[in-house]
Amino acid sequence: MSSPAPGFPGPSLPGSSLNAARRARELAETRGLVVDVLVVGLGATGAGAALDAASRGLSVAAIDACDLAFGTSRWSSKMIHGGLRYLARGQVGVARESAVERGVLLARTAPHLVRAAPYLLPLTPRVSRSRAATVMAGYRLGDGLRAAAGTPRALLPGPARIPARRALELAAPLAPDGLRGALLSWDGRLNDDARLVVALARTAAAHGARILTRCRALALAGDGAEVRDELTGDVFTIRARATVNATGVWAAGLDPGIPLRPSRGTHLVLRPETLPGLRAGLHVPIPGESNRFALVLPQDDGRVYVGLTDEPVDGPVPDVPEAPEEDVAFLLGVLNSVLAAEIRREDVAGAFAGLRPLLGGGGRDGIGGRDGDGGRTADLSRRHALLASPGGAVTVVGGKLTTYRRMAEDAVDLVVRLRGLPAGASRTARLPLVGYLPPGVAARGRLVARYGAEAAAVRSLAAGDPALAEPLPTGVTGAELVWAVRHEGALDAGDLLDRRTRIGLVPEDRAAAMPAALAALERGTG
Repeated sequence: MSSPAPGFPGPSLPGSSLNAARRARELAETRGLVVDVLVVGLGATGAGAALDAASRGLSVAAIDACDLAFGTSRWSSKMIHGGLRYLARGQVGVARESAVERGVLLARTAPHLVRAAPYLLPLTPRVSRSRAATVMAGYRLGDGLRAAAGTPRALLPGPARIPARRALELAAPLAPDGLRGALLSWDGRLNDDARLVVALARTAAAHGARILTRCRALALAGDGAEVRDELTGDVFTIRARATVNATGVWAAGLDPGIPLRPSRGTHLVLRPETLPGLRAGLHVPIPGESNRFALVLPQDDGRVYVGLTDEPVDGPVPDVPEAPEEDVAFLLGVLNSVLAAEIRREDVAGAFAGLRPLLGGGGRDGIGGRDGDGGRTADLSRRHALLASPGGAVTVVGGKLTTYRRMAEDAVDLVVRLRGLPAGASRTARLPLVGYLPPGVAARGRLVARYGAEAAAVRSLAAGDPALAEPLPTGVTGAELVWAVRHEGALDAGDLLDRRTRIGLVPEDRAAAMPAALAALERGTG
């Protein structure tokens, strides 16, 4: 694998670098092995399963048809939440699991990637006093879940009601007329969901897992998979003692008996100048819904995301879902209900949509169960389930980004038990991810918030070449692109612009950054 130049710091975790040379070497090695666990799918759950198995001392190969975080894991709201919505629907177990896993990320495994963020629910004339009281009661119950999960108050402040003056200081775009104040709550937020997946995959690699992107599983069984190298077209077999199907919304492509009901979640992307003075996120009530809110989410790069729809999707599952115009119009309507100045369609710089792998009714019984059959996808449970196929593969579906670690642990627990693999209990609840910095590090800064302990190493790449320090759209530098090629497994410009960074969410920004991405690929592999 590539090594840093003399005098330049390298990765914070030895053996964690992913790059084209390592992929080629480990792909060749895998053909002659029988690994303990083969994981198919390298979103958050699949990368988490690879880390869980490898950290127990099992030999692991983890493959994906495309790239790290290519599917659902990069299309989230970036929230690591405590499950308040599920608590409101009586799904206490799901809510508690969310609160526990949020605490794990905030306090022990990824405090450099996850931190507390404030959210306001504006008390406009549309929000009655009784509804405000009900929501605040829910916030307090959620704070009780925080305490029960053992998450320190210092990491996640409690809820409060604030006056209109303070609400407008935190969210200047709100319409002041009739504003009675706001309900302030706190929840966990990722700087970037795709970066979490990269950190998981790299940490798994440091524990010996072979992370192989551009390897498509054509057929999956309990003892391995037929695989095609998407770079060469070569078809071969990876043999394994146990297999985990973590392909999410595409899981039925490898096991048609899985009863998935995909749901589309759309977000809008607004440029930094569109909502000036927005310092906190917003929860905006959706008209006609008692427990659903649109989210207005300011990002560290200055952009603002607005989401989230929950619409059923029928038919074939696309590799990259599109955000339909009806979703855009719906979200703009909800957003404009609380703003002083209207946001128009032409103000939307970009949009993205992700598909949730929700488990519907029918099909095989699973381990882990499911709540809610039929009805709207918004009413289906986010509880995860494990399904064992007749051929012996174990599929993990459902769930949500916040609980990826528990999903991965449950999947590895099951294959260890079913296959009699020599492994102990999961270690991942206390295993720091690559780049780990302790909670509460004062000097965050943009690079620290993205790379944690590796920020200095990324910055040092530009020391000998000032051109690599020049900011691209969203503030990303050429040094970050070179780092992604050498250490984060980026193989092409799409990997760099759409997943290692999020420049590509705005088409004009993507085009402007393309020359730098191509130069980084040449330099990073040279």
